[in-house]
Amino acid sequence: MSSFVVLKKGKEFSVLRKHPWVFSGAVLKTSPSLSQGQVVEVQQYDGTYLGKGHYQHGGSIVVRMLSLLHEDIDQDFWNQVLSKAFLYRKSLGLTDNRLTNAYRLIHGEGDGLPGLVIDVYGDIFVIQCHSIGMYLQKNEIGNAIKFVYARENISVYCRAKDTLPDFFSQNIEDTFLMGNAEETTILENGQKFHVNIIEGQKTGFFLDQRENRLLLQSMAKNKSVLNTFCYTGGFSVYALTGGAQKVDSVDISGKAMDLTDINISLNNFGNHHRSFTENVIPYLNQVETDSYDIVVVDPPAFAKSLAKRHNAVQAYKRLNISALKKVNPGGYLFTFSCSQVVNTQLFYDTIVAAGIESNRNIRVVRHLSQASDHPVSLFHPEGHYLKGLLLYVE
Repeated sequence: MSSFVVLKKGKEFSVLRKHPWVFSGAVLKTSPSLSQGQVVEVQQYDGTYLGKGHYQHGGSIVVRMLSLLHEDIDQDFWNQVLSKAFLYRKSLGLTDNRLTNAYRLIHGEGDGLPGLVIDVYGDIFVIQCHSIGMYLQKNEIGNAIKFVYARENISVYCRAKDTLPDFFSQNIEDTFLMGNAEETTILENGQKFHVNIIEGQKTGFFLDQRENRLLLQSMAKNKSVLNTFCYTGGFSVYALTGGAQKVDSVDISGKAMDLTDINISLNNFGNHHRSFTENVIPYLNQVETDSYDIVVVDPPAFAKSLAKRHNAVQAYKRLNISALKKVNPGGYLFTFSCSQVVNTQLFYDTIVAAGIESNRNIRVVRHLSQASDHPVSLFHPEGHYLKGLLLYVE
């Protein structure tokens, strides 16, 4: 008999509506001695089959659904799901693009695989596991990458040590499943970026801002631009490509500024760029700093839990008040939040509060989001994590 998780009466409706998470409070009973990460059958209270998913005890999400069909979660399953994800990226024009060879292949729930991220950097593939079930099936996932791409000399690296809960960390190792290439230079819309998949944040590069960076490029001609929380300098490189007359990049991390300088140099833009290794808010609040035609505010997640949401909102408000003061009249502010617990409406309301306190007249030019290779499932709105606004400031 298959291992199972039985739901309480009435708790099956979220699964029937294709939401991919089963919460601990919905569970009536389980088969004995379930192990972390194993594939389990999810059933209604009366034993009716609902689907299969990865079991994980110790957090609020007990099962992450993989399939609503009667099918085995075997190598053929992984081959087929990754093939469908590849076809979607092909439809976006990303899989055979002479100007862009870096994109996201799997975006968790958006591709029907909660707990899994796969990013592509040319011939390097980075698997990032956010559930123990995905980690335990890393070899099948790596084989599926090989099946879909049918390339020789690829490298597949699995990162999980920093993405799984602490109680798993002692038994988890980041490792190469194939090849051993640790770094490369990627192309994104013709721009060059250095990527180190082992030392870099996340999988090595933030691919989710690709389309927003391209928007900035289209607006940057003859403009002065400030890129705060710049990390690898993505927005800075795009602004310079678009003909900005001056770009300043600010980040508190010395390693981030080194990466920014490398990427500026790779694209031959040193003459119009300055780097500042400083804390962003004190930098913005310095009276002697310049004002800019365009300011970019793309901070790390200020809150990763509901308990920290209030403090995060206050931090976003203070940050954006300071940023708005640095925008020249007739200039623009790109502002973002990647905190999943700060939803779109709360983020918008926070920026409204900052705008009122700044005493500037402000128009919303565009609502911004994550790139299209970071899809959001219609049935899992929580996947919309990156919120952004492009504002015109008088």
